Amino acid sequence: MRIDSSFNFNHKNYLIKLLLTVFFSVLAFRLLFFHSLPPPISPLIDEPLISAPSEISQQVFQNEQDKVSPTDTGKCDYFDGDWVRNPLGPMYTNETCDLIESHQNCMNNGRPDREFLYWKWAPRDCELPIFDPQRFLDMMRGKVWALIGDSISRNHVQSLLCMLSKVEKAVLVYHDEEYKSKIWNFPSYNLTMSVIWSPFLAEAAIFEDINGVSSSDVQLHVDKLDSKWTDQYLNFDYIIISTGKWFVKSAIYYENNTILGCHWCTINKNYTEIGFGVAYRKVLTNVLDFISSSDHKGQILFRTSTPDHFENGEWFSGGTCNRTEPIKEGQMEIKNLLKILRDVELDEFEKAASKASKNGVNLKLLDLTPLSLLRPDGHPGPYRQFQPFAKDKNAKVQTDCLHWCLPGPIDSWNDIIMEMVVSG
Repeated sequence: MRIDSSFNFNHKNYLIKLLLTVFFSVLAFRLLFFHSLPPPISPLIDEPLISAPSEISQQVFQNEQDKVSPTDTGKCDYFDGDWVRNPLGPMYTNETCDLIESHQNCMNNGRPDREFLYWKWAPRDCELPIFDPQRFLDMMRGKVWALIGDSISRNHVQSLLCMLSKVEKAVLVYHDEEYKSKIWNFPSYNLTMSVIWSPFLAEAAIFEDINGVSSSDVQLHVDKLDSKWTDQYLNFDYIIISTGKWFVKSAIYYENNTILGCHWCTINKNYTEIGFGVAYRKVLTNVLDFISSSDHKGQILFRTSTPDHFENGEWFSGGTCNRTEPIKEGQMEIKNLLKILRDVELDEFEKAASKASKNGVNLKLLDLTPLSLLRPDGHPGPYRQFQPFAKDKNAKVQTDCLHWCLPGPIDSWNDIIMEMVVSG
């Protein structure tokens, strides 16, 4: 059958016109519809995030869509991660910050290595920006901070003050007789930062000299909280509270003004040995109950105990901490004493967190134990004293494998606190 060519041509033209009409109609519809929709919601980031190291990036951030910010999902575990190299080094030095106590001023005291200064904590499932002192001060105008606890809290507040000193130097406005409790102010921001010496968080009579040598057992009332912090508690907008290590000391325990028992009794051997774990649980139960039942409207971070790293002995038997780099998870076990403290802390916090939530109290866990365990290189060691080997390279000196060099690993704690408090 013969097909007429003119009909075929006209038919093709008709089909082309029809297809073009459909095409432009669909295009117009898509433009009209999608332009009427609101833009997709994205996290508001006030500052550029620091890129994670390449080996972490390949595992965590497959592409731009996979990136997780700790400030927009609430799913980041800040305490699960690795120490990664940080070529930028510390934000401050012992020369730029004069707030470092001599026992933690490792550089000035002659520590020869510098490798321990070039590491940063990196959570595995999100990016953790470096502490921003300017942003912190801007956000904390008119606020009152308190770090409550023992000498580790004092160690920590020095780190925080040194980092903030990049913007403004704090002015000391109060200190107690022994310079253990102090208050600073940042005049341009009306920010108050204090450290309250309360090593047990409970009422205790302590018989120690300046070098920590005891002349008698501690007398600890496990059912009475220390008024040095409870009387001021509601005045603080932000609190970091901690205890732990002091409970290992020899002590007589009181409850209802009656002797309950003791731990490592040295004076009266007839008292019942009940162990420090029992006393710690009783005190921590009371502390966290006080917090979770309070009318406090600010934010409270409960910091877990941090480890010491004495190896080949303890502080009294020649123990040292000579490592110069972080270790990996699993390379060092938590000591039994710390494990007892930690088990109590996690148990009691879990109980208190539920009650705090119901009462509208903003209580969070600052679990710095795991990441601190990986930094046996960050302690003063023999360099808690000035130039300990200057006269005798084989001198036997007291080592400190509990507190932290400044600058040092403790500075990364502030990166986490920044995200939990300011950005979170």
